[in-house]
Amino acid sequence: MSEENGRQSGGQEKQVDFGYRKVDESRKEENVKEVFEGVASRYDLMNDVLSFGLHRMWKNTCVALSGASRGQKILDIASGTCDMAIRFGAAVGREGEVWATDINHGMIREGVKRLQAVGCRAHVAICDCEALPFEDNYFDIAVVSFGLRNMTHKDRALREMTRVVRPGGKVVVLEFSRCWKIFRPFYDLYSFKIMPWLGKKIAGDADSYRYLAESIRMHPDQQTLAGIMEQAGLDRVAWKNMTFGVCALHIGLKP
Repeated sequence: MSEENGRQSGGQEKQVDFGYRKVDESRKEENVKEVFEGVASRYDLMNDVLSFGLHRMWKNTCVALSGASRGQKILDIASGTCDMAIRFGAAVGREGEVWATDINHGMIREGVKRLQAVGCRAHVAICDCEALPFEDNYFDIAVVSFGLRNMTHKDRALREMTRVVRPGGKVVVLEFSRCWKIFRPFYDLYSFKIMPWLGKKIAGDADSYRYLAESIRMHPDQQTLAGIMEQAGLDRVAWKNMTFGVCALHIGLKP
């Protein structure tokens, strides 16, 4: 069944994944908002702690392999605290144009503070990634970093990203993925025991970090995600695993 089917037979609302739980499709977006509202003020600190700082390397690699260059137009979906918007802003320079978008007011408020602190001139918009308020073929690159797994309709979001990118432009997805089998027992122990404990101690919120660990396990693996991107209209989709496959960088071209 396509992710876009909002109702099952008989008029009953479709159930979708929210971590390991099933929730009504209409409730997932609000549930995700609540998760990130609760951790917004400590989000950047928690990223550093939980990834041992590796998220910075992953993001730098993403920008480098995207091929972003001076004067280009970049759309950063699910920008959150604007980590990627800042990095892409440096890559495209003052001649370029960067838009940082998110549905979560708490996260984007933190992002605006960071943009101002570093002097990044990125534009900011609150919008739904499944119905982007941008014209066709406008951006050179559309990127989503650690946000796709939280979206209710990943296929719809990827089609929207493809729509707003010019022919020859790129859709870039940096996301947690299926780690190597030999690494999985350690990763599971860390994700389900240590991460929630650290979330409680540092951010005062174990449940949100338990959800984040579950959402990673429910996200499509590397090959499946590549297929979804191809179905969204992208060509030559390829991916690069990082840190034992803990995360993967997918890049597709718009024909």
